[in-house]
Amino acid sequence: MSDAGNINYAEVMRRLPHRYPFLLVDRAEDYVAGQSITGIKNVTHNEPFFPGHFPIDPVMPGVLIVEAMAQTGALLISKTLNVAIEDKIIMFMSIDGVRFRRPARPGDQLRMAVQVTRARGDAYKFRGETFIDGKLAAEAEFMAMAVTVE
Repeated sequence: MSDAGNINYAEVMRRLPHRYPFLLVDRAEDYVAGQSITGIKNVTHNEPFFPGHFPIDPVMPGVLIVEAMAQTGALLISKTLNVAIEDKIIMFMSIDGVRFRRPARPGDQLRMAVQVTRARGDAYKFRGETFIDGKLAAEAEFMAMAVTVE
């Protein structure tokens, strides 16, 4: 089996400008240029948000699950357009139809399936679904665009 559709952690670091504690994609699979990707985020008890959300019953904030989907979309754009983070960054533009179906907790693995629904130049519209143990945990439609760094 080829690794052509896989993106390891080192490549994620080269393609996304985010860093700890805001980098929310560990690696990716099933990359198809200009079409789709599956981002992977392993949620650990050491995440910086768990002490405050919530100490007795830790739950990953839903907004960070959406951010993880957006970062997965940015990874797809970056690789498709072969964008260098020194020249362009991928900016989140809009989000619609967000639904949360189940919470993410320490020990869970988020699998963010992101598909391009429309592309025009450096702007992309996506449909994202996040799964935990094969069950839908969150979904959203969002847009992002590659923007020149000033």
